[in-house]
Amino acid sequence: MRIVIAPDSFKGSASAVQVAEAIASGWREARPNDDLVELPMADGGEGTLDAFETAVPGATRVPIRVTGPDGRAVQASWMLLPPSDGLPGGTGVVELADTSGLPLMHRLDPMNAHTLGFGQAIAAALDRGVSRLLLGIGGSASTDGGCGVLVALGARLLDGQGMSVLLGGGSLPEIVSVERGRLRALPEGGGLVLSDVTNPLVGPSGAAAVFGEQKGADASQRAVLDAALAHWSAVLHGAGLTIDPATPGAGAAGGTGFGLLAWGAELASGATTIADAVGLDAALASADLVIVGEGRFDAQTESGKAPAVVAARAAAAGVPVALVAGAIAASTEGFAAWQSLTELAGGTESAVAEPLTWLREAGRRIAVEVASR
Repeated sequence: MRIVIAPDSFKGSASAVQVAEAIASGWREARPNDDLVELPMADGGEGTLDAFETAVPGATRVPIRVTGPDGRAVQASWMLLPPSDGLPGGTGVVELADTSGLPLMHRLDPMNAHTLGFGQAIAAALDRGVSRLLLGIGGSASTDGGCGVLVALGARLLDGQGMSVLLGGGSLPEIVSVERGRLRALPEGGGLVLSDVTNPLVGPSGAAAVFGEQKGADASQRAVLDAALAHWSAVLHGAGLTIDPATPGAGAAGGTGFGLLAWGAELASGATTIADAVGLDAALASADLVIVGEGRFDAQTESGKAPAVVAARAAAAGVPVALVAGAIAASTEGFAAWQSLTELAGGTESAVAEPLTWLREAGRRIAVEVASR
C-alpha cells in the first residue's frame, strides 16, 4: 500500500514534521513493507516553514535575528524557494509564528506586543531579491493591526507632534498620521497572505473581540483594542491606504491581515496554497490511504483548516482518509479510521506529556485496522 501522511502540527506539543514521522514509525511497526509518503501540512501558522522545507526540493532556510513581540531578540528564519518561471528571484516564505508568535513572549502583554520582527524578516527577504512573498500569519502574540510590520518596511507612525509612536495595539490611538515615503514596495510577483481566518478587523467578530483573550487581554482591554483598531483603520484610510475593515481576514493575527492588505498584499487560503505548493494532489494520485491530523479535531476544522482541505482533496481523488488527533470533538463520519491520543493515553495530561509515543501507537493501530479489512 501507498500511504500519504499529511498532518498539521499539534500546536504546543509536536510539529507537523514530528507528527508525520511518529505516525509513520508506528505504521511501519505493523506494516514495514508499505510505501509511506510524509507530507507535513500547515495553514499559514506554526509549521509553515517546515512544510515547505520538507516538500519543496531546493528550499533553503535563511537564519535571521529579529526583534521579538516583547522587544527581546529572537533567532528566527525565513524560507527561500528556488526560482521558477516568472519568479527569477525565487519566493520568500515568512512565518509570523516564528518571528512574532505567542510562544515567544516572556509573559503575555496584549497592549504592547507587536509584529516588528515579522516585518524585519519580510524586509530581509526583500533585501535578498525575492520575486514573490508567501506570508503565513497564524499564531500572533499581538493585536497591533500590523503596525509593526509596516514600521519594519519603512513607514513612520506619527503623533500630533510629529514624533514616532511606540509599537503595540495600545499605542494605536496616539497615531495621527502615517508617513509612507520610505515604505518598501511589494516584489514584482506580489505577496500572498496565508490564513484561514475570515474575521473582520473590528466589531463582535473582530480581532480583539475573538482572539484578544488568548493573547492576555481582559474584557476592558479587548474593548480598548477594538476601538484602537478602528482608529488605526481610519488613519490608514487618511494616508491613502484604503482597505475596508470589514474585509474577511482583515482581523487575522490581531489585524496583521489588515496591515498587509493595506501594504498591497492579497489574502489566500493558507491550507489550500500550501497544499498546492507541496504537491498534495500529485501525492494523492497513487495513494491507497491518506492520514490527516491536528491537535484538536472539532467543528472549527471544517472552516478551512489543513485536515479539512486534505480530506476534501482526498475525497475528490477517491482516496480513503484516516484521522489522528490529540482530541476528537466532532463527528468522525466519513473517516476510514481514527485515533484520539487522549483516549489512547487515558487522559489529556498523559497525551500532552508524551505526544510522540501516542502518535506512534495511533499510526500502528490504524495500520492494523486497515490491514484487517
